[in-house]
Amino acid sequence: MKYTYLIIFGILLFNCKNETKTISEAEKTVQTETIEPANDSLIYPEEKHFKSIRQVTFGGDNAEAYWSFDDQQLVFQSNNKAWNVGCDQMFLMDADQTFKDQVPPMVSTGKGRTTCAYFLPDNKHIIYASTHLKQDECPDTPLRKNGKYIWPIYDSYDIFVADLEGNIVKQLTNEIGYDAEPTVSPKGDKIVFTSTRSGDLELYTMNIDGSDVKQITNELGYDGGAFFSPDGTKLIFRSSRPKTEQEIKDYKDLLAQGLVEPTEMELYICNADGSDLRQLTDLGNANWSPFFHPSGKKILFSSNFEAVRGFPFNLYLIDIDGKNLERVTHGETFDAFPVFSNDGKYLAFSSNRNNGGGRDTNLFIAEWQD
Repeated sequence: MKYTYLIIFGILLFNCKNETKTISEAEKTVQTETIEPANDSLIYPEEKHFKSIRQVTFGGDNAEAYWSFDDQQLVFQSNNKAWNVGCDQMFLMDADQTFKDQVPPMVSTGKGRTTCAYFLPDNKHIIYASTHLKQDECPDTPLRKNGKYIWPIYDSYDIFVADLEGNIVKQLTNEIGYDAEPTVSPKGDKIVFTSTRSGDLELYTMNIDGSDVKQITNELGYDGGAFFSPDGTKLIFRSSRPKTEQEIKDYKDLLAQGLVEPTEMELYICNADGSDLRQLTDLGNANWSPFFHPSGKKILFSSNFEAVRGFPFNLYLIDIDGKNLERVTHGETFDAFPVFSNDGKYLAFSSNRNNGGGRDTNLFIAEWQD
């Protein structure tokens, strides 16, 4: 998190880089090779990992599409006005569906704002975060403050379990403050999420039923967007960790107002219990929306570290030891939110490609090849 709508509308708002980040030798060179152009018009010629690609949505901002454990369905968030929503709500689809001339079923309440839905192991329920207990209407979405690009951290977010008809069957969190960004371990036993219950934005895990909550990170900064490795033993996440006195002051001041500035984020990896924490990237700019490759040995993520003016965002692969950085997509605007199917055959992601030059961010499903 996530915050699909903010990243998408905020692409052009990222500040220019005025200083050069120190990049390790392993990360300095993005791997490239000469390949034949793809026949699929949705695939750019350099995108060798895409065997085929299918566009799923055709309007609005659509992102964070997560697969059911049996890979038969996906749940995703959209603010497509043609679907009668004012801000992000959750929608369900079969893996082979597209939505050019039809509307998918909504599986959230239609009230407030939602984010980060994820299937539970039974394939019959999802979890997601929602503000609907505090307000029926969409909460305000500030994009700029004092010239800075920002994300709101709504303290009205809590995490819920719903069935595939949209009926909420359980509330998993009930703490004061922000509880959101939940994802489920492929082992089916744990949920990881981000919360402000400690006074800072930290990662926590809990059992599928909401019990046994444990704090995983404890350093100052925004830790979020976490995902488990395929075997459930590790976590990958993004973090904006202030270091200097001024950075710390700015971070705390914004957080006190329920805001964060996400323009400088790096990836971190740790064991599922929080041990052996280490920084994976040191690329500069915004490195985020990480997801484990099915092998568990690589991370696929979105970044604008090569950008001069804050965009484009593209997808990159990197080994879990921080070596062998490889560019995967080659767009000129925005590619993010990559999520592999459980069998590793397909990749769902969001992109500005084929949107006629507008702002729509659509969902795509690519057939993956290593």
